Amino acid sequence: MSYTFKKEERLCSKRLIESLFHNGSSFVLYPYRVVFIRSNDLDSVNAPMVRCILSVSKRRFKRAVDRNFLKRHMREAYRLQKAILTGFLDEHSLHLLVAFQYVGKEMLPSAQLHQRMELVLGRLKDESTKRYLEMGD
Repeated sequence: MSYTFKKEERLCSKRLIESLFHNGSSFVLYPYRVVFIRSNDLDSVNAPMVRCILSVSKRRFKRAVDRNFLKRHMREAYRLQKAILTGFLDEHSLHLLVAFQYVGKEMLPSAQLHQRMELVLGRLKDESTKRYLEMGD
């Protein structure tokens, strides 16, 4: 498993982002809110299992320095622990679109962000199992 976060793994398409937020399922595991949906229109066989977007609210963190700091640490936490999710999705040949939103009111230490990201990825694995594998959606 390579610990990279390439351009192909980032969710950039406006159409896919709108679809994610209008039709996706979500859960909150403080300090993250996660919105996810199964992606069926990935045309390439070599497409990544997960395409994600990370965001921090401008309303809660006025200074761009603070938002960028949090996004950088969220990206790092995801990058190092994404194997939890990608192995499972590869096994079941699922493709997901995911949005990680930081909903905390204060800046948490990096170690705590990493710990919570691990829990979030485990929960995302469970939620996608319930939603897409057991129900046959």
